[in-house]
Amino acid sequence: MDNGGGGIMRAAEPGAVHRTPEDVFRDFRARQKGLLKAFTTDVDKFYLMCDPEKENLCLYGLPNGSWEVNLPAEEVPPELPEPALGINFARDGMDDKDWLSLVAAHTDSWLLSVAFYFGARFGFDQDSRKQLFTMINSVPTIFEVVTGTDKRQPKEKTPKNGSKNNKSASKPARQLEPNPRSSKIPFPGDNEESDGDGEREQEDHERCGACGENYGQEEFWICCDLCEKWFHGKCVKITPAKAEHIKQYKCPNCSSSSKRGWA
Repeated sequence: MDNGGGGIMRAAEPGAVHRTPEDVFRDFRARQKGLLKAFTTDVDKFYLMCDPEKENLCLYGLPNGSWEVNLPAEEVPPELPEPALGINFARDGMDDKDWLSLVAAHTDSWLLSVAFYFGARFGFDQDSRKQLFTMINSVPTIFEVVTGTDKRQPKEKTPKNGSKNNKSASKPARQLEPNPRSSKIPFPGDNEESDGDGEREQEDHERCGACGENYGQEEFWICCDLCEKWFHGKCVKITPAKAEHIKQYKCPNCSSSSKRGWA
């Protein structure tokens, strides 16, 4: 197995291309986005793959934005730092939410170790390491997304018109359409010019509950009726047309919680 390296970046070699903190951060974000899928949209698949009857398994984020559960690398020392070993053994001995939170914390630790491993191998100085940390610290951790503790995400995202039934959002509109589910409702601060700069600044902190990316005005979003988190339609595989026929939308996390009887 390629141990999560994916060939996107290698350790410094004679004549190698100079790498910057931005390069390492792009690699970090790609791996993180892939891993977030394992904890959100692909959580059922991830849960099944972590069978306690199997050998020691590790969760890898790949630089192409995907994830995989696999055995640890055989080479010693490995090409990259290795993630937590044996995440599957604790699966059935813990509450599902607690197990996912534990794996998420170990996964965040692994992502940091890979990023700063690259920083060390590429010879980053103090300023470059600080820049890399600042960029990484600007986005929510996987643990924060899984546990819902990211304080950068506003908890209440009800549109200014006061209708909590309009849960999907896309390009800002000034009028409600007949079907409340298909209404393209802006996030707070979009539909009234008099709201001021404060609310427009708040919009910058609207993040997708799956990938952690900021809200974009040209993108279709949908809000979970249970946890009230917003998601890119593409991240949860919901189109505007499909949203019109959904009476109550439940995100992948809430759907999984219902199936397994989570609190």
